[in-house]
Amino acid sequence: MPPEQSKLDRLDLDLIQLMRAEPRAGVREYSRRLGVARGTVQSRLDKLVGSGVIESFAPTLNAAALGFPLSADVHLTMEQRSLDVAVSKLKDIPFIIYADSTAGAEDLTCRVTARDLQHLENITMMMMAIPGVQRVRTDIILRQHIAPRVDPLLDFLKKR
Repeated sequence: MPPEQSKLDRLDLDLIQLMRAEPRAGVREYSRRLGVARGTVQSRLDKLVGSGVIESFAPTLNAAALGFPLSADVHLTMEQRSLDVAVSKLKDIPFIIYADSTAGAEDLTCRVTARDLQHLENITMMMMAIPGVQRVRTDIILRQHIAPRVDPLLDFLKKR
């Protein structure tokens, strides 16, 4: 279930943009840069986390630098009544970075990372062996042109 939409004011948006630009600066530095009390920044952070706007403070990792340079979107056609059971088994495959239900020809799209083409084939075979998976279609990612981003959304919200 998506988080409830929060009412973000200019300070919230400025804080989020500052945190994205300089994630290691810390609450004291954020408060100094924004010209507000440290307690204000901390309470805003708590509100942003509690409302689901900030989901994580974890670092973003590069799969290629970890030894998995190949990425692919694997699209699964599922037996509908087996979807939840199949997803629980997909979670056991560590090379699946995320999985989303989709509307369209396929039922589920999984982003997979692999060492090479043979490894990718092995991963898709693991996926096909899961009961409820009827068909698999794989699209290899050649190059990422636009990385996952939210900064344009923040800019849009500031202009409203």
